[in-house]
Amino acid sequence: MTVQTTFLRRDPADVKPWAETCGAIRCLVVEEDEAAAEVHHVEIEDAKLHYHEKTDEFYYVIDGHGEMFLDDEKIELHKGVVVYVPRGVKHKAVGKLTVLTVCIPRGVLHDIHEVE
Repeated sequence: MTVQTTFLRRDPADVKPWAETCGAIRCLVVEEDEAAAEVHHVEIEDAKLHYHEKTDEFYYVIDGHGEMFLDDEKIELHKGVVVYVPRGVKHKAVGKLTVLTVCIPRGVLHDIHEVE
């Protein structure tokens, strides 16, 4: 049996950002890469409230500070904080933040349901 080892390296500086529900997004690992998850580098500035039906997300705050609304709760965000957002939870981040999101399973860009 032959096992093929592959890897992916993508530099955020090489990926052009585009506007999305959460802010300026750079897709680092995308659905077409067929990895176990998608990874996005996001510059958040007052995201829109939304949820995902089929996708769980992990937010890792690279820089900045702000707050995140999760259904009826509000939590504080700052550099180094990790937040797990299960599918179905309405959420948005407010403030000026740079985050890395890990979305499981892949396909999150087709699973954004804006509430506001």
